[in-house]
This record gives sequence, C-alpha cells and structure tokens, in this order.
Amino acid sequence: MRVDYLGLEAFVAVAQLGSFSRAAARLNLTQTALSHRIRKIEEDLGTRLLVRTSREVSLTIAGQDLLPQVCSQLETLADLYGKVRDSGREAMRKVVFACVPTIAGYFLPGIMRTFSQAHPGLQIVLLDHLAATVVELVQRGDAEFGITITGATPLDVEVRHLCTEPYVMLVGRNHRLAGQKTARRCDLQGEPLVRIRTQSTNRQLIEESLGELSKRLDWRFEVQNAVTAMKLVAAGTAVTVLPRLTMHSAAHELVGLPFADVDLSRNIVAVQRRGVPLSQPAETLLAMICERLAEAYG
Repeated sequence: MRVDYLGLEAFVAVAQLGSFSRAAARLNLTQTALSHRIRKIEEDLGTRLLVRTSREVSLTIAGQDLLPQVCSQLETLADLYGKVRDSGREAMRKVVFACVPTIAGYFLPGIMRTFSQAHPGLQIVLLDHLAATVVELVQRGDAEFGITITGATPLDVEVRHLCTEPYVMLVGRNHRLAGQKTARRCDLQGEPLVRIRTQSTNRQLIEESLGELSKRLDWRFEVQNAVTAMKLVAAGTAVTVLPRLTMHSAAHELVGLPFADVDLSRNIVAVQRRGVPLSQPAETLLAMICERLAEAYG
C-alpha cells in the first residue's frame, strides 16, 4: 500500500500548530496546497482527521488516535534519514582502499602524498592485508577498490590486470651465488630455504612454477612475514624466493637473482565490486596507482 507521507506531514503540522496558515508557512506551501494535501489524505483514509472552523482547528477522534503514532514514525524516519545523510557526507570526505603490503609499502607512500596534496581535507584509509583479504574487503564494500595478486575471485568482483612482477632468488651479500647475474632452479637444491607461512597465494605460485623440484627442496624454515624471511637471508641462515619488490626494504643486505630457466612471476591486479562505480577520488587514486605500476614494470 502506498503511504502518503506528504499528507501525513501536512496533518501533523496543522495538528501541532493549530493553524493552517502557520502550518503552510512551516512547510513552505500556500494554504491552498496545504488544504489539498489534507483533503487528499482524508479521502485516502476514508475519514475526517481535522475539523476547521473560522476560529480554530480541532482533531476528530480518528485524528487524535492517528497523531501520536504518525509523530513517532516520522521522528524515526527523520533520525534514519539523518544517519544515512551523515554517513553519506562522511563517505564523501573519505576514500578507503586495500592493498597487499609489498605494493603498499614500496609504491604507495609517494602516491598518497601527492594525492593528499591535491585533495586537502580528504581522509585516505589504506587497508594493507594479504591478497585474499583484499578481495574480501572489496566484496563486502569495506574498500572501494583493492590492489592484489591475481587468483580466484568471486563473480561479483571485477578484475583489471595492472602489471607482472618477477620473483627472484634472494641470497645474502656474502652468499656463494651473490656474484651471479641470474639463478637457475637447480641453484635452490642443497640450500636451506625459508618460506612465508601466511602468504598462501605466493606459496602456491612458487610451488607450481618449480614443479616436482619444490618437493625435493629443503624448506627448513617457515616464518610469518617477508621481513623476517629476509632477515634470515641477510644473516646467511637461509635463502628464499620472493617477489623482486620485497628486497627493496633491505637492498643493501640482499642480492636478488632473477631466474633464467623459468618464468616465475605474479600478476598484480585491481579489483572492485562489479557494477558499482568508484567515487571520483577513488577513481583518481586508482589511476595514479596504475600509472606508477606501469612505469615500474612497463
């Protein structure tokens, strides 16, 4: 059933103010338009709500019964409207996006500085999480877009390829292979290796690229994050295989050897909810990220 909210609003205004002229002024209507709204809602309800004389306006029994209930419901609607409006205004002053930590730590600080300078007063929220979590945040609407590693994605998420990043064999500066230009898969054999426990996507990519060799390698250490793995490599405790970008946080301690005999790489993609357009600030920020990645890997 269609509810005549304008008619209910007019009825409440007249009942509270006791005057058609004052009610018309509050609602910014002519008295003729106000009278039309009252007559229309009374016809729709099939009963009189107001009795108007030359001196006063009074409520009928039906009007007396209806007034407190309508006031309560209109107040609830006003509160709800206000909350949604405030939320919408807050969202307009904030852009939230997600990104895998390796990309976030290396590329985003400079981009975020430039973007923030161009958008003063806008809050920028970066959710740096693992690849699968980035997709989940976008899918739930907690982030407008995400920068992550390609993988299985839900049907309600759009994927845009941005660049391809190679993996390297990371060794310490004093390692016997540190003077080589490249590495081969066989160089991993006989070495104590460290891998990152939580990065299932990276782990799967490495194991698939190395094939049967991966099962014969000495995965002696397992840690929670790439920083710890690189510390072990720098100390000469182990070697590892990680995206080339990760080594920049400890470039003076490590040597990254690209693989000459296998295409070991990961695809970096942007994800957003299918059919949901980005806000203008988010669209601008994503374009800046895409341009920077294209410069680095183009």
